[in-house]
Amino acid sequence: MDHARAPVLEALAAYHDGGQLPFTPPGHKQGRGADPRVRAVLGDAVFRSDVLAIAGLDDRTSSHGVLDEAQRLMADAVSAEHTFFSTCGSSLSVKAAMLSVAGPHEKLVIGRDAHKSVVSGLILSGVRPIWVDPQWDPDLHLAHPPAPEAFEAAFAAHPDARGALVTSPTPYGTCTDLAAVAAVCHARGRPLIVDEAWGAHLPFHPGLPTWAMDAGADVCVTSVHKMGSGLEQGSVFHLGGDLIAPAILKARADLLGTTSPSVLLYAALDGWRRQMVQHGRALYDDALDRAARVRRRIEDIDGLHVHGRADFCAPGRAADLDPLQVIIDVGGLGTSGYRAADWLREHHRINLHVSDHRRASVQLTHADDEASAAALLAALRDLAAHAGTLRPAPRVDVPDPAHLRLDQVMLPRDAFFGRAEQVPSDKAAGRVTAEMLTPYPPGIPAALPGERLTDDVLRYLRTGVEAGMVVPDAADATVRGIRVVAED
Repeated sequence: MDHARAPVLEALAAYHDGGQLPFTPPGHKQGRGADPRVRAVLGDAVFRSDVLAIAGLDDRTSSHGVLDEAQRLMADAVSAEHTFFSTCGSSLSVKAAMLSVAGPHEKLVIGRDAHKSVVSGLILSGVRPIWVDPQWDPDLHLAHPPAPEAFEAAFAAHPDARGALVTSPTPYGTCTDLAAVAAVCHARGRPLIVDEAWGAHLPFHPGLPTWAMDAGADVCVTSVHKMGSGLEQGSVFHLGGDLIAPAILKARADLLGTTSPSVLLYAALDGWRRQMVQHGRALYDDALDRAARVRRRIEDIDGLHVHGRADFCAPGRAADLDPLQVIIDVGGLGTSGYRAADWLREHHRINLHVSDHRRASVQLTHADDEASAAALLAALRDLAAHAGTLRPAPRVDVPDPAHLRLDQVMLPRDAFFGRAEQVPSDKAAGRVTAEMLTPYPPGIPAALPGERLTDDVLRYLRTGVEAGMVVPDAADATVRGIRVVAED
């Protein structure tokens, strides 16, 4: 296929050149009706390219096939059999994938380190989760993706499970052995869904972890806006093999998706594919080299430690690591990742990615350069110099891994939609939660609807919030009150 083409961008240029006059949504009419104060911030180009996908970018019958051609090019670029674009983020894409594999009350084997969007999919669908425990590092208090053996054991105990879902890479950049997980699933004729939201870049350089479709996944969900050049909410999901029919996956996505997709997001996805096919190898040669140098220089700063393969990749831990996710342990400074991230934003206008009780992470991409790397390193050196002002960090009571795991006693859907009440957190132990309680980022629920709460997890959340943790999906974000299933 001709990867010099970008069908969505070409159609958008033709729309502009053709002098089309819309009497359709959007009502701003290519910015003519937009408030000048808004245009001053967003720019005229945003409004000019915000057109209808149908009866706008394409004709009313879609006979030009602009989107279909762009999706075929994306599939060809990454050696997938089918690709679908989503303008509702991977949160929608992963739900569509789940619904294409399992229906209400059917079982799906899922890594318990799944993103909250997976839990939302369980609530909407009524699918029964068979949880697989991550590989916990008790010293670092960090979860790596579940091992293939854990999926093998789950299928042995639940042979009627319809398929499996695993998150890899995690927001911390660690990966499981996807080929081995896929082999476990396929030995039973079951499909594997991979939530690879953090892996848009993986197909485009051999120095990065193996991407899901090359490892044999049946569906791979990717957030192009996270590590690629897509706009926020730009996502793609790829399909391979014959265990899931393309028409079924598309129908499930149509069930959940918007009927007013953003052409801006489509155009960015299309342009990202062309950029990667033509220049991806060289861009990631530079990015990986820069990441290696940044890692070494951060490691030289007193009080900071950069986690690498020696920390994360070993038996009982992760199988691989994305080096562009730079995970920095700030424990040597006597402070927390929350405080370090807040200080860097306040004093250096540096925004970090994931923060927890002892770490903060830096996400590097092909967009970083020597200037951004130098600014980061200068800020981190200044952080170390001012560490005394950040001590002592409030203590977060992180339980040992066995006590972080809660028992699922109700279907997530039943707990979420059933009768509920708000109780003080000191009265919530032993009760069944009716809401998600999710430290964010990275967005992995500490408790989800249908799980029985324990003192250990409640203390972890309360002390975490006091130390700077954010739990945005709780009815009471302070976690002083918890929404639980009502008892007769």
